[in-house]
Amino acid sequence: MRYLPILLLLSLFSCKNASEEKQESPAEKTPAYPTTGQVIRLSPKLDEIIDTSARIEVIAEGYEWAEGPLWLESRQMLIWSDVPKNTVYSWKEGEGASVYLQPSGYTSDVERAGETGSNGLLLSPDGKLVLCQHGDRRMALMDAPLDVPKPVFTTIAAQYEGKRFNSPNDAAYDADGYLYFTDPPYGLEKQMDDPAKEIPFQGVYRVSPEGEVALLTDELSRPNGIAFSPDYSRCYVANSDPDRALWMVYELDEHKNFINGRIFFDATSMAGSAPGLPDGMKASRKGIVFATGPGGVWAFTPEGEHLGTISTGQATANCALNADESYLYMTADMYVLRIALK
Repeated sequence: MRYLPILLLLSLFSCKNASEEKQESPAEKTPAYPTTGQVIRLSPKLDEIIDTSARIEVIAEGYEWAEGPLWLESRQMLIWSDVPKNTVYSWKEGEGASVYLQPSGYTSDVERAGETGSNGLLLSPDGKLVLCQHGDRRMALMDAPLDVPKPVFTTIAAQYEGKRFNSPNDAAYDADGYLYFTDPPYGLEKQMDDPAKEIPFQGVYRVSPEGEVALLTDELSRPNGIAFSPDYSRCYVANSDPDRALWMVYELDEHKNFINGRIFFDATSMAGSAPGLPDGMKASRKGIVFATGPGGVWAFTPEGEHLGTISTGQATANCALNADESYLYMTADMYVLRIALK
């Protein structure tokens, strides 16, 4: 009996140390923001990617149509486009959201309707901001540092065979600095019926570092999101057509052309069952494809197995990973969301 107090003290000391040593992962932390939606799990493999306790956090809201999220590691900041507002916004932990760049996608003084702002955002190989500009119908580079943004742009590509693009939508660089982008009609005032439409199809293009533009495919009715596998051997392209709602995957030959295109996953039967269509996407370093689609963000293995859906309850436009891939950020209609990853 005289040893009991000592044992109790040792037990309490051991428990205290264990508690202090345990580090909470982002998924285990109590959310600091309102939460929404749910994670729909179709395979236990998803538990290895998203913790069962992870919740979807609302970090910003009140936008007309949020798109093109991009994590800026050097600034510890997320930026995204509000396409109808012709504005890029930013968000930092503890500081909230603010205007980052305006105008972002349409620089003319002539007023026009439609989706005029920037859409997809990405960084060039040398760390400059590149924008898919709907209103100006071009791929452009911001001629200003990331920490002092200014609406001064240099055109990367604006035409194919002398004809203006429809409205570049999303883009990705390969390992050699070639830029790949999609060109649906969503930025044109009357879309497919717009008299200003100069190219009769909706293409996926490649731009060399020297500025040479090449057409990779014109077979998709609404090419949208685009992303590479971690080894750059495959390119995924979303088709946001409710009558052909799917994701394609292409291999690349030695000349960086698309070959052996095939359907990665067909979600046409799900179109209309929940808000959203195949749209923006990102691939993690492990090859997991996070692709926005009906209901939210779908998680796929590299082989095309649908593991589950981060169900936002909104039409979800695009997503982005931070540098260490501990968070997935999502733009969903008027909201900007995030969820912790393992």
